[in-house]
Amino acid sequence: MTSTGLQDKRWLDPDATPFIEFRNVSKTYQGVPAVKDVNLSIYQNELFCLLGGSGSGKTTLLRMLAGFETPTSGSVWIDGVDVTDWPPYERPVNMMFQSYALFPHMTVYDNIAYGLKRDGMPKPEIRERVEELLGLVRLSGFANRKPEQLSGGQRQRVALARALAKRPKVLLLDEPLGALDKNLREDTQLELIKIQESLGMTFIVVTHDQEEAMTLATRIGVMDEGYLVQTDEPHTIYEYPSSKYVADFIGDINLFECVVTETESGDLSLYSAEIEAGLCPPTSFAAPLNQTLWYAIRPEKMRLSREPVDADNVLSGIVHEIAYLGDFSVYWVDLDSGFRIRVSRPNISRLDHFAESWDERVYITWGQDAGVVLTQ
Repeated sequence: MTSTGLQDKRWLDPDATPFIEFRNVSKTYQGVPAVKDVNLSIYQNELFCLLGGSGSGKTTLLRMLAGFETPTSGSVWIDGVDVTDWPPYERPVNMMFQSYALFPHMTVYDNIAYGLKRDGMPKPEIRERVEELLGLVRLSGFANRKPEQLSGGQRQRVALARALAKRPKVLLLDEPLGALDKNLREDTQLELIKIQESLGMTFIVVTHDQEEAMTLATRIGVMDEGYLVQTDEPHTIYEYPSSKYVADFIGDINLFECVVTETESGDLSLYSAEIEAGLCPPTSFAAPLNQTLWYAIRPEKMRLSREPVDADNVLSGIVHEIAYLGDFSVYWVDLDSGFRIRVSRPNISRLDHFAESWDERVYITWGQDAGVVLTQ
């Protein structure tokens, strides 16, 4: 994740002025809502990710910021100015598309210089700017090549340099790494972070890839069916999701429907009919008796053992399946109730006796504060 010090977390300062604002923004297409009453503040120098599945409204929100779409209601502000009705070419933003959209007949140099030439910048200044950008994206020796002579990652960096050439206040990136393979995508994510930090520019990235958003972002806005359902730092969204949707969308999770009960000593407890067991809620938990809610626990927060272990939460079941994924293994365990739980274990040692434990009874344990309780 981007290394952001506390002094840079302007969203935590109630007196900080947002650089970009969506104020009660909605967008409807032929009576079908695509974005619903979104309020969002983004601060200068952020690398902000809009994350959501297909049709969640994230790209529509980005296009309204770029000026390619006009809100049905609400307003869009950049640097304290209402730009809702401004055309795209008047806004201090540039957009990098997923397809990269490079001109195939132009060299790398001419692709990057295209917008600067259209603006009438003097040739010496264009040359200086393009050479600076080629160095920034580590393509200094590729100025005279055509796009067809470049790899996917190199074309991505040319598109990025071209988008940065006019020095916009905000760079918008729509699924910028979607066309790259896994290893190249991971390398390019780190490069993107370094470039954003070196320029001190505001980047807004649209992605459906949870790992990409977690790696890149200072903050993430999760969208679902047109609504902005949670906005926070990656760690907070992962550890403290605000709803079942966010918990299930970000990473892997086990979700149990529960009812609030009371122990003989008067402490609150949770009972889940799905797993036919009681659960110990987090220490800060408070809720009325008989309320229905959901308990969420990440697979890596749980532990497996062959013998019963004293813990706040204990379940038992039969190992149904094991997937070896290199750095960790995933175990699917069928409880006696029939409910299947996913547990992950890091592969610290090359020799792991659990790797031969199909159809074996195991015990799943975790601490009191390892899970979270969700009310929606």
